[in-house]
Amino acid sequence: MEKIVNIIAKLSHSLGEMEEQAKDYFNLKDLTLTQMHYLEIINQLDNPNITELASAMQITKPSVTVAIDKLIEKDYVQKVQSDADRRNSHLHLTDKGRQINAMHDYAHERFSELIKETLEPQEIEQMIQILEKLVEKL
Repeated sequence: MEKIVNIIAKLSHSLGEMEEQAKDYFNLKDLTLTQMHYLEIINQLDNPNITELASAMQITKPSVTVAIDKLIEKDYVQKVQSDADRRNSHLHLTDKGRQINAMHDYAHERFSELIKETLEPQEIEQMIQILEKLVEKL
């Protein structure tokens, strides 16, 4: 089991490094990896409200609100009042926020390319099956 823990730690570290390199490549030094993660989740949830974002990230609403306020200040996110319920606002990525998300995707694609270059096709298929099984448990 220790071997799996070490492998996961190395993979996590490597992916983090790739994301940092992508930040440097795209000259995005004003964003943390956590803030980039927020942008990724907002994009995946397709304009959630604060409650939905907090639930998806398993973080308290006040913590999410503080983080979102910083992203709004940096012009990565905007709050748009709901037409259906004026008391509710949804989070939308700005053009700048969508660019960041594309950069984040770039890091994931680089990691996927590394897998493709390293493994045989049948190993990739096995890896996909194993990872899908793990993701189902999350």
